[in-house]
Order: sequence, then C-alpha cells, then structure tokens
Amino acid sequence: MYRYALKIEYHGEPFHGWQRQNDVPSVQGVIEAALAKIEPRDHNIAAAGRTDKGVHATAQVAHCDMERDWTPFRLSEALNYHMKPHPVAIVDCVQVDDTFHARFSAQERRYLFRILMRRAPATFQAGLVWNVKKPLDLDAMREGASHLLGQHDFTTFRSTICQSMTPVKTVDRLDMNLVDTPAGPEVHFDVRARSFLHNQVRSFVGTLERVGAGSLRPDDVKTMLEARDRQACGPVSPPHGLYLSHVGYPVDPFAG
Repeated sequence: MYRYALKIEYHGEPFHGWQRQNDVPSVQGVIEAALAKIEPRDHNIAAAGRTDKGVHATAQVAHCDMERDWTPFRLSEALNYHMKPHPVAIVDCVQVDDTFHARFSAQERRYLFRILMRRAPATFQAGLVWNVKKPLDLDAMREGASHLLGQHDFTTFRSTICQSMTPVKTVDRLDMNLVDTPAGPEVHFDVRARSFLHNQVRSFVGTLERVGAGSLRPDDVKTMLEARDRQACGPVSPPHGLYLSHVGYPVDPFAG
C-alpha cells in the first residue's frame, strides 16, 4: 500500500461535518466516494480534525492508503474530477511514509474565525462570516481573551457531547485583528493549540463577542473559566464563520 497526505479545502455549508455519517452528506463521505471511483473498494481516510456541520476548511489534512503507486498530481486530479460538483478540493497531495498519520502526527491545529461588522446583511460573504450589526470593542475582547491563554480546565467552553478524555487543554495563541475588506470591517480570530475540545473555539468566539458588544466585562471570562461549568459559558457562535486554517507537523509534508 502507498500512503498519501491530502491538503483539503471545503465549504462546510452543504455538509453535516467532516465525519462520515449514514444518510447525510459529509466531507469524508465525498472524498471516500471519489477514492472508490479510482480504486473500487471500501476506503477509510483519517483527518487531522473533525469539523462540525457548517464549518469550513482551507487546509484540512487527511491521509489515504492506495494499492496503486499514484503520482500525487494524478491522484489529486482524479479526486477533484470525481468530487464534482461538491465544494471540496484537494489543493495539495504528497506521498508520505506509512508512519505519517494525519491526526496523530499533528502537533498544532489552527483555526480562523471571521466576524463581519456591518448593519447590512452579508451578501457575497453570506455563509462565510458571522454578521454582527454593531462594532465590537477589540481592546475589551483581547483583555477577555488573555484569561483563556495557557493550560486550563476548559469545561465551561466544552460541548456536553465532547468525547475528549480530559477538559484540560493548552491554548497557545488567541489573537484578534481588525481587517478591512470590501464588504466592511472584519474581526479575525487566530486560535492555535495542539488540540481542541468540541465547540471550544466557537464557545470562545461567542463569549468574546458578548464582551466586545458590552454585555460582558473582560473579567467575566475569567469567572466563567474558573466556574468549570458549561452553564456559565456565553453563547456559542454560529459555525459558518469558522475555518480550519492550518495543521502543523514536526516536518511539513507539503513543504517543497
């Protein structure tokens, strides 16, 4: 068998998340169906992260095992052809050693969240941003976010259906930047950690948006975190502003 790492881009709106499910569309299901077209058998690919329903990716990573020794270009071209018209694309493909595992070899996951601040509803960006009507106080949001950096018990910011063995995680970066776009000003969140709990990033963003809107104080984030109680969490942001934007490995398989 020959192993390949795939860098994948997808629009999450039509899918019930990454993970293959019975009777509903998934990103994994689309890719595995395409693989079965070029090597007719059952395929089971592994991904760096299982994104939720409606969440996008610009750089998801998965690996697949093939019986034929494909050139990476031919494999990516064949997959992209057979995935039409689904909004999924293989943007890079490389052959890797069979010790490479898209999930277990990963050392960092990075997420981007986009909030568009304008009163008018989003049109061209609809489904790609969270549209809020009023400007947000970034300084207050950054102060609130500072309480979430480092290693903590993130029970408050963890979905009740999360399957992680422990609520303790380490958040390495949680940056917010104001970006001018043709549609209007956006707040871009850059969140980085080795791994995340289910709904952790969206819980962060929904809570910090309330800080930026003035409904919560920055120190309230610290109080919520220390409560270790899901009921203490602020609102969870919608999924459509969230993107899996980078997966880091000890050696980048796509470099060069």
